[in-house]
Amino acid sequence: MTICKYWYFTSVLCLFSINLTASSDLPSHSETENKTIVIKDKQIITSELMNSSDEEIFSNNHTVSQQYQVAKGWVKDIANNVQGIQYIDKLAELYLTIGYGQVWQDQIAMSEFEEQLYVLSLTRISPDLTRRYHNLKRYRNNGDWRDYDVLATDTLFAYMGLIEGIQKKGNLWLFGDIPPTILPLPSDGFLEKLLRSHEQQRLRYFIARLKPLDTEYTELVTALYKLNLIKDTRWPVFLFKGNIQPGQYVKNIEGVVTVLETLGDMTALEAENARSQKIQNLSGSVLIAIKRFQERHGLKSDGVIGPQTQQWLALNIKERIRLLALNAQRMRLWSVKPDTGIVVNIPSYYMNLWLEGEKVLGSKVIVGRPSRQTPMIYSDIQSVVFNPYWNVPNSIMKKDIMPKVRRNRNYLANHNYEVIKGWDNGQKIAINSIPYHLLSPNRFPYRLRQKPGKRNALGLYKFNFPNNQAIYLHDTASRSLFKKHERALSSGCIRVEQAKSLAKVLLEYSGSSVQRFDNLSRSRKTRTIVLGDSKSVPVDLIYQTAWVDDLGLVHYRSDIYEYDRDQRKNSSLISAYNY
Repeated sequence: MTICKYWYFTSVLCLFSINLTASSDLPSHSETENKTIVIKDKQIITSELMNSSDEEIFSNNHTVSQQYQVAKGWVKDIANNVQGIQYIDKLAELYLTIGYGQVWQDQIAMSEFEEQLYVLSLTRISPDLTRRYHNLKRYRNNGDWRDYDVLATDTLFAYMGLIEGIQKKGNLWLFGDIPPTILPLPSDGFLEKLLRSHEQQRLRYFIARLKPLDTEYTELVTALYKLNLIKDTRWPVFLFKGNIQPGQYVKNIEGVVTVLETLGDMTALEAENARSQKIQNLSGSVLIAIKRFQERHGLKSDGVIGPQTQQWLALNIKERIRLLALNAQRMRLWSVKPDTGIVVNIPSYYMNLWLEGEKVLGSKVIVGRPSRQTPMIYSDIQSVVFNPYWNVPNSIMKKDIMPKVRRNRNYLANHNYEVIKGWDNGQKIAINSIPYHLLSPNRFPYRLRQKPGKRNALGLYKFNFPNNQAIYLHDTASRSLFKKHERALSSGCIRVEQAKSLAKVLLEYSGSSVQRFDNLSRSRKTRTIVLGDSKSVPVDLIYQTAWVDDLGLVHYRSDIYEYDRDQRKNSSLISAYNY
């Protein structure tokens, strides 16, 4: 049994006079009257006891031990009638510490806590916390304040445990896996902050700080509340076949107009005019609204109602609310607008560079295809390489390159590859000297390296940051791929369309002159420029499939790695990333 010594010996151990619904539910006066903790000289006793172990305290302090057992029995009695209570020992410690006072006296704290639980419940990631939320609402509506108080406190422990757990398991819990039914208790330090806030009557502020403080979180929650007002709207059913081109007849165009109006892509006046004019074809205000809709969903805004546009039109309000709530929780893991840093949002195929609060660069990117996913990583850009070599990873060499070499022995020479004896031996091997039977994915004993140049897979710039998965940002020779709207095309690393601009800004930010950058760019030599620690630039590879832009418009993106799937339907694990 671990008891936080701070709670017993440095907190204000006054007995609160507020009873919890019925005094008969509290330990009787006779049970506690002769078991009061007497602190004659608080500083001296605290100093002595804080140097003792918990076991010593309880073996030498029979009174405290007895009081704890009384408190534990009191909590157990309540737990017999209140569904979901799990942390009996910790509840006993807390209520004994505050003299069986009421934890939840502040209506603002209660409302704030319930709101956070409600938003969390919409994600469907924790059935346990969802049940607790509904039970709390029931107890509150019925005026069962004792049961409410104990369950709310127990739920707060679970919620705090979830928050701390997300920092370690967020890449699982917020991306497809289900948190454990019984969440781990929060750390002692976190619990001490809770008790201190209660003592200082600042519980509302403690609760408020449990949610992400980023504006982006608030914007997502505001957006989902707006949708929540119309969550029971009957959603149209679409049975489109093939692509509907601008100007063509649209079956159930009334349903299309309803969706566009409901989601804000058509004004009420535009929708009413479309209905009154009995528009049947994809034209006029409907066509303009479809293009707006497509842009907000990361689609090609050509006005063609193809399969992907149809899928997004069919996505109902309740599922959109879940996506907004889920992405709001992901704000616990990152900021989409850091003071300084590179943010690559994988499903949006886009990156932004922020320096000292200002966005200075945006660029399309190409990310890993579903079979070779780009991981979520947080690190710092350490260096920029001009005219880099490409040391081919073994997996790419075996899966992609060696099969081509088997078919055409000249493939390596034609694409400027060098054969190197090993990772620890830089000796070059003549391609023609390698026996044919070794030109096999599983038998090839050497490593490959592609020489610098415009045909190099990494292009002219490479951006290194520490991670254990050999992931980096880089330029590319295949620039035509940036014209595609869906750009999950790489083997995991991130190709940056504006790589030259990124390199220039990073060097200037670290103190290099424009002239130095120009000289390095004109040179054909491979040079690695280490960025100074004082001007380090973080890089965050994130997975955000919904957000609110600067104009207040809600954007959605396709779930390319299937991380948004309803956790109730998905229990598979995702490979562990660096979060």
